[in-house]
Amino acid sequence: MNIHLHANATTTPKIRQYIQASHQSVTQLADELSVSEDTIRRWKRRDGVADGSHTPHRLQTTLTPTQDAVVVELRKTLLLPLDDLLVVIGEFIHPDRSRSAPDRCLRRHGVSTLKTLLPQEESAQTPPHKTFKEYAPGFVHVDVTYLPQMPDQDQRRYLFAAIDRATRWVYGEILKDNSATSASGFFKRLIDHAPFTISKVLTDNGKEFTDRFCATGERQPTAAHAFDQVCIDHRIEHRLIKPRTPQTNGMIERFNGRIADVLRTHRFDSSASLQATLKRFVYRYNHHLPQKNLHHKTPLRTLQQWHAQQPHSNNGMHSSPTYS
Repeated sequence: MNIHLHANATTTPKIRQYIQASHQSVTQLADELSVSEDTIRRWKRRDGVADGSHTPHRLQTTLTPTQDAVVVELRKTLLLPLDDLLVVIGEFIHPDRSRSAPDRCLRRHGVSTLKTLLPQEESAQTPPHKTFKEYAPGFVHVDVTYLPQMPDQDQRRYLFAAIDRATRWVYGEILKDNSATSASGFFKRLIDHAPFTISKVLTDNGKEFTDRFCATGERQPTAAHAFDQVCIDHRIEHRLIKPRTPQTNGMIERFNGRIADVLRTHRFDSSASLQATLKRFVYRYNHHLPQKNLHHKTPLRTLQQWHAQQPHSNNGMHSSPTYS
């Protein structure tokens, strides 16, 4: 029998067999063999004589069983990647958690691989996302989405958001309407706050962004729209997605989806609490959320590295990442 004894073992396989076969009391055996009574009890309970595994039977965690259940349900319902799930957990469940805690939780419950939670036909038929070619910071995607109406509001508000294609840096504002005036005002403030010089902007064909569509149908934009005027004043190229192809603007659409996840997982009692939560989320997104497409770096870290590599570029950082 080839048995590897633990370095601190006080008994041999032969003595363990003797303990298991003996009818003497625990105290008598402990005195006879000069070992502790706990050792005698341990080997009397066991069937074999080999040392047991010293790996814990249950991995330690900083989450309670209730929090575990919430994390697993969020994973199954929202299909969030681990890093996105980590942001939600830190915001609403356990602010002092480590990344390993939810990872262990997901592994314990068999949901650590996101692909296994997708329907087979969806995972098999959905084509892989096309990757964007390399861009310098300054090509931003802009969109607007509804926000739920709060008890202290007389009407719902709108979230205008922008994301940089190269660094995934985001900026957002909550405005009272989605008019052309609001869109152009948002874009002016984005230009002032962005930590780079904006050269291109991609939007959908909403009336807040373009006059491409009118009562008579589709036409070439007239450049008289308020949003286009801001682009002209700052020498920014305004690109429009093809009609009925929102996937073209998928980068900002996916960010809006993350905002929707936050809204679904939290209850707000006022417009101030809603705005404060979105502000914290955008701050965490820019400063603390590693992105797979950024080689697991945060948007802010990516900006800093790009700026360090392009010290003489006229597209350097000229302000701090901001949310309003």
